[in-house]
Amino acid sequence: MFEKLALADKEYLCILEPDGNLRDIPSHVPTLSNEEILSAYRLMLLARQADEWAVSLNRQGRMSTYPPNKGQEANAVGAVLALRKDDWLVPSFRELGAWIAKGIPLHQVYMYWYGNEQGSNLPLETYHTLPIAIPVGSQPLHAVGIAYAEKLKASDRIVLTFMGEGATSQGAVHEAFNLAGVWNVGVVFYVQNNQWAISLPTEKQTASRTLAEKACAYGFESIRVDGNDLLAVHAAASAGAKIAREERRPVLIEGYTYRLGAHTTADDPKLYREEAQVESWLEKDPLLRLEKYLMNRGLLDQTDREDLLAAALTEAKLAFERVESEPDPSLEETFRYTFATLPPILERQLQRRLEA
Repeated sequence: MFEKLALADKEYLCILEPDGNLRDIPSHVPTLSNEEILSAYRLMLLARQADEWAVSLNRQGRMSTYPPNKGQEANAVGAVLALRKDDWLVPSFRELGAWIAKGIPLHQVYMYWYGNEQGSNLPLETYHTLPIAIPVGSQPLHAVGIAYAEKLKASDRIVLTFMGEGATSQGAVHEAFNLAGVWNVGVVFYVQNNQWAISLPTEKQTASRTLAEKACAYGFESIRVDGNDLLAVHAAASAGAKIAREERRPVLIEGYTYRLGAHTTADDPKLYREEAQVESWLEKDPLLRLEKYLMNRGLLDQTDREDLLAAALTEAKLAFERVESEPDPSLEETFRYTFATLPPILERQLQRRLEA
């Protein structure tokens, strides 16, 4: 599929139009059943409600700084649904839908943003997911390392790692691309191009026509997809996962999308972008697009939508209430999760803390 859909210039793969109608789907493109699409819609709806509730919690002073996901849900959900349960997920920090689709309880994600390190306690053999990575561009190297380990074990597990478009200008990401290409490992690099690295637009941080084409320099294939189209994301991720698993080669997917909210709740995007641009992207909202598709086919009606919406918000609220009921972490826990064996300087600091 990647070779057959080697798109030129700034074109991208799109299957589901913003009006909810399908384009003609080539026979070789992986597809989802109506039941699977409805299930994906529920995941995206929960991600949207949980995301908006998290922003509200921050404004209420009940949650610390949080990075909104609104408008990017199709990337995270569509890509993870192309994985096997035992495949690895190596996230960045704007993949709420990916964590939910991977089966990670919502309260676990909320706990992380609440400031409780137990939110990063994800049993590897249960979730095969690494904790949230805040430093931009640090996690693709971890993904390549895991993929190389799986190759050495002759395992057919693959790794999916996410990053934003700004990360593709980081040296560590280029090292990850290079090593993946040299070692021929089963990793899918997914770049969420939401067009803003905080306040820096894409065209000011790279001269490349697309981000997908960066893979060419490192000897592997790539594709550019409409990141607001769940079906296109899933199709590309499925094809990429097949290459990674069966041929042990890396691939890169660029999801062309848009960050409808702020970079984080500490950011004010009105200072650096025009509201007219945001309004134009609201018409391409991935959740609304999928709703139109389902309603056009009689798989969803307005009553169903309202019921699912209310249930998702209730789930989000209950998940955070569970987080707030947990004991607050102690300062000593700051030392507990950084090193397997504390360096002497931290040992001394911890001892002084305990004696204070």
